[in-house]
Amino acid sequence: MRLTDIHRCEIRPGRLVTWTLHPTTVESVADLPEDTRPPAYVQEAHVRTARTVREDGLFVPTWLGTSFDIPGRVDLDVLQEALRTWTLRHETLRSGFRWAPGSPGSPSSHEELRRFTLAPDAVVLHREDVGVFADGEALPRYLQDRFDIAADALSWPNFIYSAVVRDDSTSVYMAFDHTNVDSYSIFRISHEIHQLYTAGLDGRTVETAPVASYVDFCASERTHADGIDETHSIVADWREFIARCDGKLPNFPVDLGLDPEGPLPTQQLMQEWLVDDADAAAFEAYCRPYGGSMTGILAATALIVREIGGQQVYRTVVPFHTRARSEWSDSVGWYVGGAPLEIPVGQVSDFDGALNLVRGALRAKRPLSRMPIARVLKLLGSDFRPTSPDLYSIVSFVDARNVPGSERWQDLKAYGLIRVSYGDQVCAWVTRLHEGLQFAARYPDTDVAQKNMRLYVSRLRELIVSVAREGRQSTAGSVEAPVPTAL
Repeated sequence: MRLTDIHRCEIRPGRLVTWTLHPTTVESVADLPEDTRPPAYVQEAHVRTARTVREDGLFVPTWLGTSFDIPGRVDLDVLQEALRTWTLRHETLRSGFRWAPGSPGSPSSHEELRRFTLAPDAVVLHREDVGVFADGEALPRYLQDRFDIAADALSWPNFIYSAVVRDDSTSVYMAFDHTNVDSYSIFRISHEIHQLYTAGLDGRTVETAPVASYVDFCASERTHADGIDETHSIVADWREFIARCDGKLPNFPVDLGLDPEGPLPTQQLMQEWLVDDADAAAFEAYCRPYGGSMTGILAATALIVREIGGQQVYRTVVPFHTRARSEWSDSVGWYVGGAPLEIPVGQVSDFDGALNLVRGALRAKRPLSRMPIARVLKLLGSDFRPTSPDLYSIVSFVDARNVPGSERWQDLKAYGLIRVSYGDQVCAWVTRLHEGLQFAARYPDTDVAQKNMRLYVSRLRELIVSVAREGRQSTAGSVEAPVPTAL
């Protein structure tokens, strides 16, 4: 599933229909008792950051979404029931947060985030026929503006479904606040909705095993996280890492043209294909002894940022999924943690050397991703008052080829949607698809950042192709040429 924004996902004119929770459902929340299961640390950090940035006078949309086609003339009643059934499968969509006074003895200004959760039978979708959009440019603008309000981190409900209906096909667009979903959740949606819709047309139900609740996961993870204190080795590792980052979490280590005293900059989207499937497979095969493509992408990045910015040590926070048990694999939620990684790339002269360093660092530090970063920062006692929606920059790799339905993504025009708005960090995603490797990133909208991000992607592509072709030559028994050295 290619990652992009709402303006680049092949939106075509048609009649727009939207679904949100029914007003009576929303009103019933006021009478709900507190759900004693607390928010995950990542959820609470996200909501608090959104509130801090909003109090500073800036509205920063951060929703995620997906889009995909349903071929043929759609039955909107059947689609609505498919959407409702899917919503009921994932408890996090029925659950939200409200502010409450802090515990006795805490500062009066420190409100706590408390959960509430709707019962399944209270969930009713409200359908609105918005009207016909004949202008292919006006429609994405309308959808983005609507999603910004409907999938806001500081309101509830914080998701919306929509469909652009045409005689020959219907395009479905779904947006969620990040508290409810991660990229893996987004990748699974189109297949599940298609299953439910097709079954509904046939008058049957989809026989599926119950889906584990992300709300339960939040409670379990938080209990585990609250069991450590500031003397724990994980906290010590993070303390040392942050100290070597000058007391901050790391940004992307190239010049981004940022004004330290200026306002939070707007961001730009970059998205393009890196290499086709043949080169992606050869790159994976070369990197497999070291851990695979993820290791290769990080090793390549370490070499490239050394070339661009002279960084002798590449420091980053690497995202890992936290779906440690199989029961969470089908669950919609934000199952992501981060591990601090330091790659002393100045010590090596070639790609193999960088691969070895990354492999060792990943093995040593991946366990740290199971402890929420927000919990660690709280224990460190540092003032990490967020002024940006992203605490740090990332370079993420996901192999999505085993996601159910992924072989149909291209035919169904399936996309993962990223909201690009404001931010001073770089968030980059490399995704392995059946067609090859896709790159997407949002980065500060400055001339310097654009130049260096273009250079980074160009050099990343060159290195992947060079390694892939070197690997194929070696496999074929050709005379080995040197693997790319420091770029």
